[in-house]
Amino acid sequence: MPLNDVYSGADGTLVLIAAGTDAESADATAITSLEAFTIADVGRVTGVELHVDTDLREFHEVGRRHATSLHPGNIHIWGTIDRAYVNGALLYLLLGRGASPNNVSEPYPQPALAMNLVFQNPAVPGHRSVIDVVDIKLENWAVRMPEDEFVMEKVRFRALRIDVRDQEGTEIRVPTFPSAA
Repeated sequence: MPLNDVYSGADGTLVLIAAGTDAESADATAITSLEAFTIADVGRVTGVELHVDTDLREFHEVGRRHATSLHPGNIHIWGTIDRAYVNGALLYLLLGRGASPNNVSEPYPQPALAMNLVFQNPAVPGHRSVIDVVDIKLENWAVRMPEDEFVMEKVRFRALRIDVRDQEGTEIRVPTFPSAA
C-alpha cells in the first residue's frame, strides 16, 4: 500500500537528542539531560521549518536559451524552530559552555544534536514518516517579547545530513538504487 498520508502539525512530534560520543555530543547530553531543561520532546513549538537546498548549476551553450545540463552542487540542510517558552536550554545548545555564568576558558565545543521529525496520523496506525536530521548545530537564537502576545524564542540550525524513514508496520521503505559501476 503506498504511503500517501496527509499530515497536519498536530500529527508531528519534534525530538532533540544528543547522539554520538565526541565532545560536542557530550556537551549536548549535559544540557539536554538537565531536569530543568527537559527538551527531548520539544514542547510548545508553533513553527518548525526544515529546508534542503542543493546548488544546482546550469550549463548554457552559446546560442541556446535553455540550459543543456544541470550539475549537482553543494547540499545545505537548515531550518528554524519557534517555541513559546524560554528556559535557557536553546541558548546553552547554541553557545555551549559560553552561556555559563562562570567565565569558561576557550576554546570549548559547540553542542551537536540529532533531531527527529516524526509524522504519524492517528487514523492510520502503523504508518509513519520519520525525518532524521543529523549533526545539528544551532546557528542563532532570538527572543521576541511583544506587548500583547506570547513570548517566543526562535532558533536557526544547520545540519550535516538528513535521512528519511517511511514506515508501514515494521517495514521501512527505502529505494533500492542500482549499483554504481
